[in-house]
Amino acid sequence: METLKINYKNLYFPPGGILMWIIIFLELITFGMALVVFAMYGSEEPEIFHQSRLQLNSTFGAINTVFLLTSGFFMANAVVEFKAKNVKKSSFYFKLTMLGGLLFLILKSVEYYHKIDSGITLETNTFFAFYWLLTGFHLIHVIMGLVILIWTNNGMMKKNSDTEVVDVEACAAFWHMCDLIWLLLFPVLYLIF
Repeated sequence: METLKINYKNLYFPPGGILMWIIIFLELITFGMALVVFAMYGSEEPEIFHQSRLQLNSTFGAINTVFLLTSGFFMANAVVEFKAKNVKKSSFYFKLTMLGGLLFLILKSVEYYHKIDSGITLETNTFFAFYWLLTGFHLIHVIMGLVILIWTNNGMMKKNSDTEVVDVEACAAFWHMCDLIWLLLFPVLYLIF
């Protein structure tokens, strides 16, 4: 089987492939525009936004930030180990990455449960409409990221695996996008208003 030689200094072939980066930029632009609109509404209703933010559990948000950043660190190690042809060690780091994502989902589910139990829904006010939509959309990305990680990890552990570095890098790029989006959402939703 002929192996494709990839020039990683080529702008047209970034780690994970150009298509993955187009998706990442589109997602970041989408979240960025939503945060700008959120800030505009916040400037029009500062008291409501401030009082609503105080109802969020910033400790949960901070712990979830640690979960995602730690899982991102493990994902970076998974790429390094895969490039060094240490597939078993790379798989170990994949599993640690997935554990961080799973812990994020569990804690976010607990937070959602407390909000719903307190009667805080999408219709409560503008702040919480944004809260539910932004964090829910991010949660979908984390779930998609976990599916991609599971799929790739299972593929690379097969006896005659055809998983390549670009596949692992694409996983890492998507997962780091989830990290980056959360790093934008956490301070804006939980700390600023």
